[in-house]
Amino acid sequence: MKRFLLTCIGILALALPVSAAGAPGLGPVLAATDWIHGPVRAADVRGKVVIVDVFAFDCINCKHVTPELQKLHASLPASQFAIIGVHTPELPEERVRANLVKEVALQGIAWPVAVDNSNMIWDAYNNEYWPTQYIFDRKGVLRRTVVGEGQADLVESTVRSLMAEK
Repeated sequence: MKRFLLTCIGILALALPVSAAGAPGLGPVLAATDWIHGPVRAADVRGKVVIVDVFAFDCINCKHVTPELQKLHASLPASQFAIIGVHTPELPEERVRANLVKEVALQGIAWPVAVDNSNMIWDAYNNEYWPTQYIFDRKGVLRRTVVGEGQADLVESTVRSLMAEK
């Protein structure tokens, strides 16, 4: 239903700077037990700027964000930057792992994807919408939340700014 609302509204442009106080870190994502192109451990992301991309494979808004993330993924050094997908399904067919594996390949998603069929990660971040990107600094502190599509410039400028921080 929330995906439908986002589609009806069109591009939802929410970009919220977030303080560290009370914000979840990367722990909920790293606790995932089912992965495609994973798993991801704390050592894999330590010292990196990280985007956690919460999506559902049949979400049109999510499909629009994926190419933007692919460009960013290809243009930044893996030693300093990482993307972790979190697939939280909305529709019954999105819960079938084989369907997810197929769609990840079809959409060219090369980064690790946590399978969140139980909504454990979704709930830990109090997420409400697909797509949502949580952007973490090198210390694992949530610094910005971006909801919706059409904000590639904001996502990229946030990542590059955080990468420039020492």
